[in-house]
Amino acid sequence: MGKICYSLLLMILLLGCNNTKQQAVPDQEITKNKIQSPFKLSIDRGAVVYKNLCSQCHRPNGKGIANNYPPLAGSNWLTQKRLKSIRAVKYGLKGAIVVNQKQYDGLMSPMGLSNMQVADVMNFTMNSWGNKQKEMVTPNEVASVKK
Repeated sequence: MGKICYSLLLMILLLGCNNTKQQAVPDQEITKNKIQSPFKLSIDRGAVVYKNLCSQCHRPNGKGIANNYPPLAGSNWLTQKRLKSIRAVKYGLKGAIVVNQKQYDGLMSPMGLSNMQVADVMNFTMNSWGNKQKEMVTPNEVASVKK
């Protein structure tokens, strides 16, 4: 009788431990798959837009091409001239600008992006390579920017 009780008790303990381990796995999965904030999702989408359309001129590292395309990495123009930056991405840019005390006088063609894509790529560039903006660019803000 003692062996039966001992075996049952051991089986209950083992099953209990096994259930604890099974419950821990879903908790870990929830942590791994946390729902991302809208800001983070926008930055992630913007990274794709940047890679496909912007990185050829501004380079994957955001440093631009000397004397031709201004840097976005550590760019005072990008971070201090929010509306002008949005306008440039939305409508293109022609004429001289000064970025980090250096003049650039080139042409950036309009890319034909939606307001959402402009907001996303702005959020990406304004939060990459040392740039840090707390206020998210929204599609509504982009829509309000006129030529």
